[in-house]
Amino acid sequence: MTGFGKQRIFGRVVVMLILILALVIGGLFWFDFLGLIDAKSLFAPALRLAGLPTRTGQALPAELPTLLDDERFAKQLDAVEALRQELDARVQTASEREAAIEAMALEVEERQKAIDEREKSFNSLTERYDNRKANVEQNARYLTGMPPADAVDILASLDDQTAIDVLRAVEDLAAQSGEASVVAYWLSLLPPARAADLQRKMSVKPTALE
Repeated sequence: MTGFGKQRIFGRVVVMLILILALVIGGLFWFDFLGLIDAKSLFAPALRLAGLPTRTGQALPAELPTLLDDERFAKQLDAVEALRQELDARVQTASEREAAIEAMALEVEERQKAIDEREKSFNSLTERYDNRKANVEQNARYLTGMPPADAVDILASLDDQTAIDVLRAVEDLAAQSGEASVVAYWLSLLPPARAADLQRKMSVKPTALE
């Protein structure tokens, strides 16, 4: 029984030694994988006998443990650079659009100014027209209330267009009031040549104030 117990203890010791050796060899290969040591060169003969690839004996670069991190960092830098270029392109596009919008706004402003100027000019002409029409109608009322001879003297001193406008205003006022127009009588009191000239122009020219 004593011999059998010693054999069991010896077997356990052998197994433990094998496990420790396996852990040591595994640890060496793990450190070799991490690049901390060169374990494969130590076991090169055994690896070659087993048909496994071995190193050629060239020294590993000192920066090998950081190659993965360096590659990851380089990719991150490339991504950041690509993002920066994209942002620059977007900023350029935004700047071009802003310039185009500013140009359009300036063009719209210039057009609005031109429209405002035309509207102002139109309003001025309309006001002048309204004032002249009102003045002509007022003069027509004054002349209608005067003695015919005095009214004819004033008509004779006017230019043809003004005289025609006044005569037409007199006719319109007479038509509105339902009274007979005195235009024909006034024309008969004017010099024949002037009366004929006014009648001819009134028949061929459109009404100036309509």
